[in-house]
Parts: sequence; structure tokens; C-alpha cells
Amino acid sequence: MRYLVVIEEGPTSFGAYVPDLPGCIAAGESHQEALQLIQEAIEFHIEGLKEEGQYIPMPHSASTFVEVQA
Repeated sequence: MRYLVVIEEGPTSFGAYVPDLPGCIAAGESHQEALQLIQEAIEFHIEGLKEEGQYIPMPHSASTFVEVQA
């Protein structure tokens, strides 16, 4: 499955979350580290859902850029 990951730069680190998997988050010192950690978090999150017999949300989020005059 392919999930949308949002990565945000903070003052001292990068945070990542998955809109389709509530509670699935990660943080790293770099963009690349946050991306690596969120991939691991997604796998762990889905594994936990399976073990508990819960529904695994299908990916449905999308993203796009909108250009505006600033």
C-alpha cells in the first residue's frame, strides 16, 4: 500500500504523520531521517492493527500544490 506522508519542518527537527493512519507519527533531525522513521512507524502501526484484528485503513488521501500571488 502507498500512504501519503506529510513532513513538516520545525525549529529543531522534522515531524511526519500519515493522515490515513491516525496516531502514526515520527520525528527526526533531518527530512530524510523523518521519512525513514515514518516508514518504519507505518509498518509497525499496520502490524499492530493486524495483531489486534482491527481494520487497516486504505490509503485515500491525496495532495497537490496550489499557486497563489503573494
